[in-house]
Amino acid sequence: MANEANKDFNAMLREARDMPRIQIVTDEKTIAKYGGNRMFFAPPAQYDAIMKRVPFGKLLTVAQIRDYLARRNGADFTEPLTAGIFVSIVAWASFQREQDETPYWRTLKAGGELNPKYPGGIAAQREKLEAEGHTIEEKGRTNKRYFVRDYENALMPLDWGVPLRL
Repeated sequence: MANEANKDFNAMLREARDMPRIQIVTDEKTIAKYGGNRMFFAPPAQYDAIMKRVPFGKLLTVAQIRDYLARRNGADFTEPLTAGIFVSIVAWASFQREQDETPYWRTLKAGGELNPKYPGGIAAQREKLEAEGHTIEEKGRTNKRYFVRDYENALMPLDWGVPLRL
C-alpha cells in the first residue's frame, strides 16, 4: 500500500460494498487451479474477526483464512487478491487504533513468510513474532525474504465445525 498515513483504514475495514457474495467463474484455468467455480468475496471485517482470535504464540496463514471463509460460505475458494489486500487493511486499521488491537503480525503469508506490507514492514513483524518465541529465518541472497521457522507447529486450527461470529 502507499500513502498509509493519509488513509483511514478503519473506515475501509467497515466497508462491505457488495460483500459477502459468491461469484461464479467460467475461466477454465481458474477453475482448475482452485478446484471449482464458486469464488467467495468476504468483506474486510470478516478477516479482522478471524485475525483477532489468534492467541499469543500461535500463527495463522492467509490461506487458512481463505479456506475457512470459502468452506463456511459454501464456496470452492476465496478470491486471493482481495484477501491479501483486506489482510493488509486489517493490519493498518489496527495500527491506527489506540484500542481493540488485532494481532495482525500473527497472520503470515504462504509458507510462513512475513508480510512486508504490514505497518513497520518486516522489522516490526519480526520483532513482535520473536517476542512471542518464534524464530525468523532469512532466505535468499539478493531478494531476501523472511520466514517463521517451523511455523506449521504453531498454526492455530480453524475448526470448520465451530461457527465464528463475524
